[in-house]
Amino acid sequence: MNAFVRYTVMGIYKLFYNFKIEGWENVPEKEGVIIACNHRSYADPVVITMPMKRPVTYMAKEELFKNKLFGAFIRFLGAFPVKRGAGDMKVIDDCVEILESGRNVVIFPEGTRSKENKVGRGKTGVALIAARSGADVLPMGIVFEGEKLHFRSKLTLKIGKLIKSEELDIGDGDTKNLKKVKSVIMDAITELVEGPKTEENSAESTE
Repeated sequence: MNAFVRYTVMGIYKLFYNFKIEGWENVPEKEGVIIACNHRSYADPVVITMPMKRPVTYMAKEELFKNKLFGAFIRFLGAFPVKRGAGDMKVIDDCVEILESGRNVVIFPEGTRSKENKVGRGKTGVALIAARSGADVLPMGIVFEGEKLHFRSKLTLKIGKLIKSEELDIGDGDTKNLKKVKSVIMDAITELVEGPKTEENSAESTE
């Protein structure tokens, strides 16, 4: 999304919602990073795209492309269609290829939208993509009250600090290491959405 379109869309969102972005300083100049974020609404891909200076690509179910106008719009934003029931490894291979070409890839590790500001456990796909691509991970969190966005909803995009590939300590990429990598990424997203972990929350997460 070029600067003119980015700021135009941002202006529209600020008029329609009580919208703000936190953590501008964490947006990387480099290309080919994984943007990992919680998933709250259909507006999420547009919201995530706004602060990014480099091209962004994300997966969208192929049904969304049936409407030619909407399909053209989300393609413009960087979406590519994914067929439901297609092999997971094909999607992962596509993401790795996109990252290696220098584009950023948006991933919603939870795999589905949540109805409140709570982050689920997430799936290991994000860790596998990180392992196979060697890409850094930029955590983001989308926060708003209630199940759905409404006119003048308070909507915040929080951008976390870039997690370097070497910090993830992926190792040989076996299942145990992938779960650890996934936990690091999900913890970063959770802190943005829910706030820092308390001792009570930490105890609950180990049960």
